[in-house]
Amino acid sequence: MKKIFVSALFSVITLSCSNTAMANNTAINETHLPKNIIMIIGDGMGPAFTTAYRYFNDNPSTVKIEETVFDRYLVGSSSTYPAPVSGYITDSAAAATAMATGVKTSNNSIAVDVDKKPLLTVLEWAKQQGKKTGVVVTSEINHSTPAAYLAHNENRRKYKEIADSYIDDGIKADIYLGGGRDYFIREDRNLVNEFKEAGFHYVDKYSDLKNMPENARVLGLFDKKALPWALDDSNKHRLSLMTKAAINQLENSQGYFMLIEASRIDLSGHARDISSAMAEMDDLAKTLEYLEDYVANNPDTLVVLTADHSTGGLSLGRKTGRDINKNIKSLFVWQPQILRAISISPKSFSDKFAQENLNIQQVNAVLNFTLSVDEMNLLVQAKQQGIKLLKDFEKLSTEQQKKRRRPSVSKPILVTIKNIIDVQTNTGWGTISNLGTHTAIDVPVFSFGSNSKIFTGFQDNTDIGKKIFTLLGDKD
Repeated sequence: MKKIFVSALFSVITLSCSNTAMANNTAINETHLPKNIIMIIGDGMGPAFTTAYRYFNDNPSTVKIEETVFDRYLVGSSSTYPAPVSGYITDSAAAATAMATGVKTSNNSIAVDVDKKPLLTVLEWAKQQGKKTGVVVTSEINHSTPAAYLAHNENRRKYKEIADSYIDDGIKADIYLGGGRDYFIREDRNLVNEFKEAGFHYVDKYSDLKNMPENARVLGLFDKKALPWALDDSNKHRLSLMTKAAINQLENSQGYFMLIEASRIDLSGHARDISSAMAEMDDLAKTLEYLEDYVANNPDTLVVLTADHSTGGLSLGRKTGRDINKNIKSLFVWQPQILRAISISPKSFSDKFAQENLNIQQVNAVLNFTLSVDEMNLLVQAKQQGIKLLKDFEKLSTEQQKKRRRPSVSKPILVTIKNIIDVQTNTGWGTISNLGTHTAIDVPVFSFGSNSKIFTGFQDNTDIGKKIFTLLGDKD
């Protein structure tokens, strides 16, 4: 494996990103720079997701639609396009690199420029400035977004190599919380043991977060890959749980920089799964509400939240017919009340339905909303289709099977139950591929706390990184 050694390069990298003009006219208060900076990325969280969450979170017993924590701190928007070589639509790696370094790069690139040269990140700069640093994510901790702040690699999918770099290129964070255990405990190398040898306290259960040594450096890996859907997890608000635990360990006289990512919002967009999306958004909202109180008691802290891109082309509502009031010619409806009731992800439901012979009453109890007889028949047909596909596959020769992917009985069921939920709620997905894709639309920016006004208005995603460099004391 070819290692990328970046520490020797940083002394000659010019931090030109801090010398650019701000995207708005609000000046930085240089006499009161934030002691702590918390950067939050809602992966895939375009504006439709925060709007949907407002209606999902609404109390239907009141006339007013209550504002959410997102509404309270919306200050602007950001463009997300990558370097020209990759066109107009970014992936998570290029977008995270833009926000971590203030420099555009090509898709798939992790904190390297278009020429594959390493770029200094705001997390690395914060560490060089004497601050503690940490990452808290619901993906693997070596996935695209956290990696763009912690590593340098021309390919986001070199997960093992990126994990190795967390040791080989120097330990850059004091707290790592998220998933990805399979990349850190492997037959060829046990990185967990290496972190322990470097003085880290290791945890692999959420309950362990309550009993960590004071001021310890912590590595927490809570699943083999990404964390489960919030709907299925043992703690549906695990992002806020991990955030609280991380802050308790990071607080110190010099301050800290922390990256938080609500990673699975993006996966819900790719899966076109509105019920899982709202649960992931609720986890993020609870995290923001905690930070809202935290900043009230620690006004020298800055919180910035944005998305790397939007995923899935989410749309809310459709025309369903004429209203009972003859003066209203059409009725446009989105029905989030169904989503509020769901307590299991469509993926978990489809696995359960594939394995068990459930009748309509049992299905309604599992889903916690009511299916029609026709909808139940669609599920039964989907299961039969999955069984047939599997039987046909098993009839093939071993050589033929090697050339194909083994069918899953649950997959047609999953497609069907998500479609049923979309129809019942009137949710749409606007991308043309079978899976939800990234889109080129601008994303919202939220901020509160020390110097938060500098993120007001329209900006590019690189401006976010440039501003954070300046807030960290970059005077070059």
